[in-house]
Amino acid sequence: MSYVRIWVHLVFSTKNRHPYLTKNIRYKVQKHIMENCREKSIFLQAINGHTEHMHCLISLGREQTIAKVAQLIKGESSFWINKNMLTDKPFMWQDDYFAVSISESGLQAVTNYIKNQEIHHAKKSFEFEVKEFADKYGFP
Repeated sequence: MSYVRIWVHLVFSTKNRHPYLTKNIRYKVQKHIMENCREKSIFLQAINGHTEHMHCLISLGREQTIAKVAQLIKGESSFWINKNMLTDKPFMWQDDYFAVSISESGLQAVTNYIKNQEIHHAKKSFEFEVKEFADKYGFP
């Protein structure tokens, strides 16, 4: 039997960082992503976001890749948002995403960070958060 535990903090934004994800829409999308992850055997520890982005803390299964999980989450949720006409214009996620590994000892801190997105973004913009994230993890 294979045992795998690889935690990934996945962050992705709406196309052109458009603020489609109002509180009401965001909660519906998060609930749908949770259900979709369960159906597709994606272990989702935490999910939250703000008006123009989403954070997910996932544990990859032994045959899952970050790219495939991101595609399953983003592609299916985008399709669902449009099918259910949650936005007044066609919805799309940005093609790119951030994904970093998280140690077991860092799980609680990342989970808390994800859960407190509204409080966090009352003080910092997503643009500033992206810069902090890139600097912290050495992304260009």
